[in-house]
Amino acid sequence: MRVVAWFTLMLAMAGGTAAAQTPTAPTGQDGWSLDVSANTYIVPDSENYLQPTVAADHDWLHLEARFNYEDRDTGSIWLGYNFSFGEEVALEITPMVGAVIGNTAGIAPGYKASLRWRMVDLYSETEYVVDADESTDSFLYTWSEFALAPTDWARFGLAVQRTKVYRSPFDIQRGFFAGFSYQRAEMAAYVFDPDASPTVVITISVGF
Repeated sequence: MRVVAWFTLMLAMAGGTAAAQTPTAPTGQDGWSLDVSANTYIVPDSENYLQPTVAADHDWLHLEARFNYEDRDTGSIWLGYNFSFGEEVALEITPMVGAVIGNTAGIAPGYKASLRWRMVDLYSETEYVVDADESTDSFLYTWSEFALAPTDWARFGLAVQRTKVYRSPFDIQRGFFAGFSYQRAEMAAYVFDPDASPTVVITISVGF
């Protein structure tokens, strides 16, 4: 819950003057946009794995499918509603509800949110998985970023995540990242727990 409080505070501070963030996909002639991303997790003392996500948007409608996000060999499908506010200070938030199937099974309310103001870029995606088999296994997942984007093609900053897909020395992992984009594609590298046993995440995403 400290991560949620931290992100809420950051939103409030910026508002007084937001499995990794992917570029906004262009909207096609039929009004749909599609984003495909793949996160490669390089985990110390554990098996590396791939975490793919596919998201589609049409006006207010948000659809999403994830794999290896909530748990290994576990998939989830999501339905959400897109809201956007402001221009100079741009806030986008998508409340969602998902069904989780696999090694972990249950339902998951959550959200995705971003806040952009000049060079400042805040992003978070958070969910609470209500385990269908054992309530004590219910869990809060989060991935949040605080970034600076000095150009249209580069951004860098700090990131935090909480996951149970793999074991970590810390309940909440903290780290840094740098990302670069070209046309419809973006690539970013994240390093979590750099002073302990670093976990590296390489993200590639493409918007259509």
